[in-house]
Amino acid sequence: MNENTQACGLTPDSEYVELAVEVFAMLADPTRVRIILALRDTERTVGELVELTGRSQAAVSQHLAKLRMARIVTPRHEGTKAYYRLVDEHARQLVADAIFQAQHTLGGSPAHHRPGDPHA
Repeated sequence: MNENTQACGLTPDSEYVELAVEVFAMLADPTRVRIILALRDTERTVGELVELTGRSQAAVSQHLAKLRMARIVTPRHEGTKAYYRLVDEHARQLVADAIFQAQHTLGGSPAHHRPGDPHA
């Protein structure tokens, strides 16, 4: 095992395994995954997230609160509006990888493996 792998906590005995499981549990909700997908390239208001996810404002707000507590999203306040964005690229990458893995379960050649696909 190389030093870099151990330093990053990528070993079976890593102290981060339980925390990683908590991250997966936080992402194990369709609304939260949709929120992360909606925030992957830009910040958005709660109203925009309501429209994009098809969930009620109360539901979106509750999910955003959980994602804030998990330090996955952060708000930026401008007047009376709050704009949410992802804290870093890791949640975006986890969700993208999960979507790509889901595409593999359907068989065939997933779009992310096709030549010329920007996600390949």
